[in-house]
Parts: sequence; C-alpha cells; structure tokens
Amino acid sequence: MYDKELVYETLTQILQSVEAVIYRFKPVKEVKDFTDSQTGMEKLDSICMKLIVIGESLKNIDKMTNGSLLAEYPEINWKGAKAMRDIISHHYFEVDAEVIFDVCKNKIENLRNTVTNMIADMEK
Repeated sequence: MYDKELVYETLTQILQSVEAVIYRFKPVKEVKDFTDSQTGMEKLDSICMKLIVIGESLKNIDKMTNGSLLAEYPEINWKGAKAMRDIISHHYFEVDAEVIFDVCKNKIENLRNTVTNMIADMEK
C-alpha cells in the first residue's frame, strides 16, 4: 500500500503544472512562435521547465506506488512522459522545439484529463 495523501498531493501539483503549460502555450500557433523571438524562446524555456516538473513528479508517483497507479490509466504514454523529463534535463541544448510544440498541441490536454480523472478517483 502507498501513501495516498502524498500521491494525491503530487497529482495536484502535476495538474497545476499541466495547467501552466496549457496557459503558456495558448498564444503559440506554430513552432516559429517559439524559435523566432527572444520572447518565444523564453516561453519555450518556461514550458520545458514545467515538463521537467511533470516528468519528475510522474517518476515519483511510480516509485511511491510501485508502478501500480499509472498502469491503471493506459491512455497516457507514461514512459514517454517521464522520458521527456530526461531528454529536456540532460540534452537541453538539443531540445527540439517541434517536439515540444507537438506535446503541447496534441498530448497535454489528454494528460490534463487523465490526471483530473486520477484525482477524482482518489477522492471516491
């Protein structure tokens, strides 16, 4: 058994970070919005920081629950989400703005929905 209160708190923090990514990504319409200005690069950096936080927190949930909780929600590529943290953290100068754009445009909303469901399930 695991500490449900700690896992719940971590999920809440993940959700806050996901919401920040969604908010920060709103004005971005194409990859060049990240790459063609200093402001865009700062936005990319701030989103990457939140993706690192999300990935690290997911790793912590996996440790706390011995891999059991994330496995209950197979609609997310958890391995990929956790790997994103490693790629950004360890290969920062090689981060591909197109990959970050794709994550924000096509995957982050599903992550928000799933984490919201996970939190709701824990409240039952």
